[in-house]
Amino acid sequence: MRFTFEQEQNIAYQIHEFDKEAFEAVRNIRIPEAQEILNETTNRPEKTKAAALDRLNRAIETANDLLSEHPEYYSQIRRARRAVKKSDHLRWKLAMSAKHVARGEARKLMCTLMNEEDLVQEGFIGLLRAAKRFDPERGIRFSTYARWWVRAQMTRAIETTGRMVRLPGGAVEQLRNLRRIADRLEHDGIEYDIELLAHEVGIDKRRAQMLLSQGGLVSLDQPGEDGLCMGDRMHSESSLPDENAFQKEALMMLKESFSKVLDEREQYILINHYGLDGTDSRTMADIGKSINLSRERVRQIEVGALMRLRTLY
Repeated sequence: MRFTFEQEQNIAYQIHEFDKEAFEAVRNIRIPEAQEILNETTNRPEKTKAAALDRLNRAIETANDLLSEHPEYYSQIRRARRAVKKSDHLRWKLAMSAKHVARGEARKLMCTLMNEEDLVQEGFIGLLRAAKRFDPERGIRFSTYARWWVRAQMTRAIETTGRMVRLPGGAVEQLRNLRRIADRLEHDGIEYDIELLAHEVGIDKRRAQMLLSQGGLVSLDQPGEDGLCMGDRMHSESSLPDENAFQKEALMMLKESFSKVLDEREQYILINHYGLDGTDSRTMADIGKSINLSRERVRQIEVGALMRLRTLY
């Protein structure tokens, strides 16, 4: 459901009030460990309230863990948790009101590295990040503010998925422009070289060469230092690493990370949806049936879990 500008403003102010209530409740909890987290100082000035909200949530969880030692703060902890739950619910509604932004950007950015549906999921994470930082005092539509967070999240996902060496967001954008122009020239039957591509994008030839090499656009007929071209080297089984060993080790590390951050239900959803246990990936509807949840609820849990993993790692 899309909201009007007035509805967005109203929801944003309600979120602000619930956040304020949660902060007040935690400040009244005289547990040193929780107060220390809440009063942490950062090395740089905070331009948004996202970091403060993260500290608030950590302080509440710490106070809740120590509740048995400080039962007198039960009502304050309960009040803080209830306020955070309400603000998170409204934040989710605000984020999902701009789902069309995520789908629109996904259609623009989909490529061989990531399909449209995966990009939409990344876009939802971007919407949640935007909702966490949205300030109604800016006087703009939430969808306008969120579009840049969505695009940044998708761009980061593409460049992280597509290459082992991470490129900055600006470089990824330039690489995408180089590829788009190359595709257009090929479609029109026009011969081109790197110098022409660099001129079209507005960068120098040397940078274009670097970006295209990092982007994986290397000819299979190009000889390497050993005199063998990439195509010949790929057929040499003796030079191939044990791919299964790499996959098993990566999966083991991934599951260990899951167990530290996610609860059992979130782990179950991610492992089954992406086939991380060695079996075929399952649809959200199928997973939902197995744990008595709707497909939409499974998707919500997955987006929240992925966002928490991205934040911590």
